[in-house]
Amino acid sequence: MTKRTIYLDYAATTPVDPAVAAAMRECLEPDGNFANPSSSHSAGQRALGRVEEARAQIAARVSAPADTIWFTSGATESDNLAIQGAMLAHRDQGRHLITSRTEHKAVLDTAAAMEKQGFEVTYLVCDSDGLIAPEQVAAAIKDDTTLVSIMHVNNETGVVQDITAIGECCRSRAVLLHVDAAQSIGKVPVPLDQWAADLVALTAHKVYGPKGIGALYVRPGTKLAPLMYGGAQERGVRPGTLATHQIVGMGQAYELADTDREAPVLAAMRDRLWAGLSAIDGVRLNGHPTQRSPHVLNLVFPGVDGESLRLGIAEIAVSAGAACNATAPEASHVLSALGLSDTLAGSSQRFSVGRFTEPAEIDYTIERVTAEVARLRELAGGAPAWCTN
Repeated sequence: MTKRTIYLDYAATTPVDPAVAAAMRECLEPDGNFANPSSSHSAGQRALGRVEEARAQIAARVSAPADTIWFTSGATESDNLAIQGAMLAHRDQGRHLITSRTEHKAVLDTAAAMEKQGFEVTYLVCDSDGLIAPEQVAAAIKDDTTLVSIMHVNNETGVVQDITAIGECCRSRAVLLHVDAAQSIGKVPVPLDQWAADLVALTAHKVYGPKGIGALYVRPGTKLAPLMYGGAQERGVRPGTLATHQIVGMGQAYELADTDREAPVLAAMRDRLWAGLSAIDGVRLNGHPTQRSPHVLNLVFPGVDGESLRLGIAEIAVSAGAACNATAPEASHVLSALGLSDTLAGSSQRFSVGRFTEPAEIDYTIERVTAEVARLRELAGGAPAWCTN
């Protein structure tokens, strides 16, 4: 291999596409559209035009009207604004929130913060494949339920939830639905014109755009309490000078994110990797075998310490799970929710492919992981691959 590092951690973040970088650069240079888009002079209005063009690009990718896209600093802020904003705006009507145990920490930590403010939270438990049944959501809804928050594509396993059916449950009971779709764009469709979703969190850096920029889809008529104050930007709910270059970069990234074209290529790379690694004794897939995104492969290697495996293949960038939890010593909360023991969760690895992954890199990864698993098992005294504790 010619590259110093083989990057198979696209679920954590992606490189910025050259076309995105070029669009951003135009908004940074002295003769470009760098002006404050809130300014009334012609330079500011030109920058505002680029912002609104990007808003339209993002809206088109998710089949939504442009005025439903509100810019934030990323999916974490979007999740916070959706959950806190909705619960606070409707606290006189209901103080009950429903979410699941396999959500991103941006949702789980926000839900925990709401509990400290006196709100009630129900945490749904997925099945062993990582799926939440719409019937579970329907059964959990109460008279004072305000919001349901369910992730579309799980960031650790790639499992895809049936948002259409879950949304129908919520809509029939007049309950708001928030969806974290940070991992979805460019991998699986996000047809907001078909979903009964009221709030959808989006981000740029998972889809070859810049870090530090995201958006929240807000269905018309949905009330949100602001979390910050200090300006009239984004309808006064999310104030602050708009980062024109980042917004333009996100818009360009979303325009390039052709799911129909890219998803089959990603699936082919993922399946090639799985075909090779599945030959290792005892290895198995975490999450649903078919209802999953084409870019994520989460595998458990019984009898192998996950950190030791990652160190042994240091030239290949893979992860234990969410990058936001990389420093946490405890087992993955997502894999624990699937029923894995701490030992098996600690033996798991997340591989995620992307736009720039090459077949030769997949083949090299299969070779290196296979050899390293064999070496570590031998050092451990030949621990059987079928070890389950």
